[in-house]
Amino acid sequence: MSLLLRALSLTRPCARSVARHGLRQLSSSSTRPATTGSRSWVYAAGLSFVGAATLSQTVHLDVDAGPTGETVVDPATSIEFPKTLTVPAKTKLPPVTLVGLGVRTVSFIGLKVYSVGFYADLSNPNLKVPKDMSPVAKARYLVENTACVIRIVPTRSTNYTHLRDAFMRALQSRLAIAKKEGTMTEELEHAVSSPMRKLKSIFPNSPLSRHTPLDIYLAAPVAGLPRALVFRDMGSIENDWVATEFVLHYFEGDGPSPPLKESVIKNLEAFSK
Repeated sequence: MSLLLRALSLTRPCARSVARHGLRQLSSSSTRPATTGSRSWVYAAGLSFVGAATLSQTVHLDVDAGPTGETVVDPATSIEFPKTLTVPAKTKLPPVTLVGLGVRTVSFIGLKVYSVGFYADLSNPNLKVPKDMSPVAKARYLVENTACVIRIVPTRSTNYTHLRDAFMRALQSRLAIAKKEGTMTEELEHAVSSPMRKLKSIFPNSPLSRHTPLDIYLAAPVAGLPRALVFRDMGSIENDWVATEFVLHYFEGDGPSPPLKESVIKNLEAFSK
C-alpha cells in the first residue's frame, strides 16, 4: 500500500506543469478546500456495512477529508479531491483511500462534465492482492471485496436527473450484456428489477451545484446481507448485483471516464497486499 500512497503524494505542480504532464502528475495540498469539507450524509436504512443498523432506521453521517486534510488535483479541471475520506458511523469505519481520478467528457463537443474519484478501503485485512495480478483485475477485486466510494464533482451546475439517467443507462447496458452472456438468470433479473426501480426513484428533481460533491458509498461485503449502495442525502439500494455492477461500470471498456480508469490502473500496477 505504501507504493500506492507514494504515487498519490506528489508535490503540487504549477499550472503549466500540470498542463504539460496531465494525469501523470498528481498534486497534493495541506489545505482542504471548501468543496471537500465535512458534508451531511443521509443514509436510508439497511446499511449492511455497519452490520448492526436496522432496516427501518435512518442515520445521519458526515464525510470528512481524513486526518491529514491533504488533497489531490484533477489536472483537467483543477478540482481537488481529499486523499482520504472518513465516513463516521455507529460502528467505526476505516478511511477509504483515493486510488485514482479523472474527468468525464462529452466527447463530441469536448465538454468537461465532472471530475470523478475512486476510493477504496485498502486497509481491509481480508484483501489478498498478489503483485502479479493485472491492474484491471486488481480494480475489479477491490470493488468486489472491500468498501469503495465514487465521488463525482460537477464542473458546472447540473441536475440530478441527468446523472440518474446516465446511471440507469449504464446499469441497463450491463444487464443486457449479462443476459447475452448467460450470467443473468430469470430469477436474478427478477430480483434486481425492484432495486433498479428504487434507484431510479431516489433522485430529486433539483439542481446539483457546480463543485458540489456527490458521494456514492459501496459497502463492504457482509456474509448473509446484501451489499448496500448509498447515495448521500438520498438513500440506499440493497442488492448485490446492482451495488457492485454500478461501481464496476466505471472500469468496463473505457468507462464513463477513460482518464479515471487510466489513473486507477496506473496507481494499482505496483499495489499488492
